[in-house]
Amino acid sequence: MEHLQAYRAAGGGKHRANKPIKARAPGRRLLMAAAVLFAAGIVNSESKAQSGPFAPMAGSWSGGGTVTLDDGSTERIRCRAKYAPIGPTMELSLTCASDAYKFNLGANVRAEGNAITGSWSEASRNISGALQGRGGGGNFEVVASTAGFNANIALRTSGNKQTVTIRADSQFRGANISMSK
Repeated sequence: MEHLQAYRAAGGGKHRANKPIKARAPGRRLLMAAAVLFAAGIVNSESKAQSGPFAPMAGSWSGGGTVTLDDGSTERIRCRAKYAPIGPTMELSLTCASDAYKFNLGANVRAEGNAITGSWSEASRNISGALQGRGGGGNFEVVASTAGFNANIALRTSGNKQTVTIRADSQFRGANISMSK
């Protein structure tokens, strides 16, 4: 009994379990609600990035292949690509290089149904233009064009493997690239 009296005296004459909840509970609830909303926002943005026609391409890729130059010679190239899809849009960059040749292709594209439109630029030659084509599910055929230059670009994605085929009418004849995640 003495133990119980000492316990109540230390607690201001009341048993701790009987004390009312203090005002900090609403603050905790608010903090918890904010955390839930923040987590939902992250999940929502991730789901947008992981859905849509470009979702199978998301992420960083690397590999190699060959480039065929104007004179008909071929060179082995190493390539890196990064695809950042968000729903029906995607930013991409593809950089390939050999000992004597390099290109940096960047593009912003949008899908409406299976129609693809957008813009592209090649930094090492300081050229840019329009992009249009068709596709979905990570497989696309587009034409990149500007004054004096046209290139057909085919991208095929299957799981963690991707092929990129480029056929051009000037500056270089084409490239065949195989990459993986």
